[in-house]
Amino acid sequence: MSEELHDHDRGLGFDLPVLHRRGMIRLLAGAGLVPLVGCSGDGAGSSGSSAPASDGSAASSAASAGSGGDCAAVPGETAGPYPGDGSNGVNVLKESGVVRRDITSSFGSASGTAAGVPLTVTLTVVGAGAECGTPEEGAAVYLWHCDRDGNYSLYSEGVTGENYLRGVQEADARGRVTFTSVFPACYPGRWPHIHFEVYGSLADATAATAITATSQLALPEDVCGTVYATDGYERSVENLARLSLETDNVFSDGHDRQLAKVTGSVAEGYTATLTVAV
Repeated sequence: MSEELHDHDRGLGFDLPVLHRRGMIRLLAGAGLVPLVGCSGDGAGSSGSSAPASDGSAASSAASAGSGGDCAAVPGETAGPYPGDGSNGVNVLKESGVVRRDITSSFGSASGTAAGVPLTVTLTVVGAGAECGTPEEGAAVYLWHCDRDGNYSLYSEGVTGENYLRGVQEADARGRVTFTSVFPACYPGRWPHIHFEVYGSLADATAATAITATSQLALPEDVCGTVYATDGYERSVENLARLSLETDNVFSDGHDRQLAKVTGSVAEGYTATLTVAV
């Protein structure tokens, strides 16, 4: 992968042409004028964290930034030029097979599988305002991220024919969606992250219309350091050393509501959880 910055992560000003194609409501959301709210943590009693052991096998997590009915606003973020939702070229959301839990492999006519340390991502979608904390049963989440090499399927050179690490899930009675994936890389210029869009229903998601919220999930530094010490993530080590959440051009304006709680180990895989109110 090129050592140059990814165009989709140079900030709101750079992404204005992409956001314009999404319509004015998406632009306002990216500027923080359309309220999105969320709570860090899984919102359903997941266990807390402990510092990782020196061998990298212990559980670790980010500190929770909210609890209970805390529904403070979470920043709306750009989806970038690689969303695959039809706003910038290819539209994977309308393809049969995109609704799935396991996103490690491509579907349809593609057959590639993304390698890496296993990662399960669980988002809990709940109501905001007067409905704060109420599970949004029937909402849908489209989630995507880069692979171990920092490439995005459908767009990056060498993986344009793949659609792995992209999928849609419908929220259950607890408002939860869960994806089986791999830990993403840290590529030059961006803190390790996962993109997601929330839709009011599965029908909206698979029609790629009426997006409720667009944001990004940040991964905690200690877990990233442990994962990137394993085979295949060598380039991420140097990239991470040059970055911090405080200087990242997406998370620097506040990341408490986007920083996932992560538990697990390299050997058994990790689980990242975040509660998002919409």
